[in-house]
Amino acid sequence: MTPMRPLDTPPAAAAGTATDEDTEFRALLDRLSDKATADYYNPFTTFDWPSTIPADGLWMSPELLSVHGTELMDELSPTRLRALSRWESVNFYSLNVHGIRELLIEVTRRIHMPGFELPSEFFHHFIGEENDHMWFFATFCLKYADKIYPDKSVKLPGSPRDPNIENFLVFARILIFEQMVDHYNVHLAADRRLHPTIRHINRLHHQDESRHIAFGRRLVQLLWERLQHSGLDEEDRHELGHYLRRYLTTSIESFYNPAVYRDAGLPDGFALRRRLLAHPARQAAHAKVLHKTTDFLNRIGVFDAPH
Repeated sequence: MTPMRPLDTPPAAAAGTATDEDTEFRALLDRLSDKATADYYNPFTTFDWPSTIPADGLWMSPELLSVHGTELMDELSPTRLRALSRWESVNFYSLNVHGIRELLIEVTRRIHMPGFELPSEFFHHFIGEENDHMWFFATFCLKYADKIYPDKSVKLPGSPRDPNIENFLVFARILIFEQMVDHYNVHLAADRRLHPTIRHINRLHHQDESRHIAFGRRLVQLLWERLQHSGLDEEDRHELGHYLRRYLTTSIESFYNPAVYRDAGLPDGFALRRRLLAHPARQAAHAKVLHKTTDFLNRIGVFDAPH
């Protein structure tokens, strides 16, 4: 497999000749960088953290709870549902802390490295904003729940890969994570049943993530196109599609945390997790959360490999 060309040198371009693809990507990066500058806020002064957030109110929209659509939703008392909403909220922000830490490591490894000359300027905005996000999610967890749930995500097995494939997988995982989280952000930011601080956190995160997602979708598509031009064979295509499908599954399953069920006073959290994950209503909910990502990966051909 041949080395990947820099992202500002599309495969069809003659040496030193800009293409429509090149011009389009540069224009997108310029627009997103300008928007990041215009939308800049200092997280350390933006938030007026209240001393407490009432535990007898909702912290997560009922429609986003892991029990929604199941018989258990009707069986739980309003008090227990509010407790569940509190701890599922803390789990959601904990997942953000762990996910952001991972993506910061991967993006920082690639900034100003060969092949990423063009997006490196935007990476500076990206890294700064994601660091701010990690701080305010962690602050929420520690201030109002006195803990961040540990990272229990399943690390998918892998083997040494061509760096071109690794680059594609890194940014595909980041895109999956950001689009999944943004589905929750949009809903939570608009839910007037929630405390204003909760709505504020989710509104700000969505504001920044909308730029990151626009960038990520284009970057993932370009990296995928580079792989096709570099001679990706059918076995590799199949393996990449299978890996990302498993990543989608393990990502959505991280919302079903036995420790959350324990903290909410629900018995046998591991059995409850298995029961919920197998429920048809939850499978439909997963498809709703992930449909933008799966539609995108289908459209660019990542999931077109034979299974």
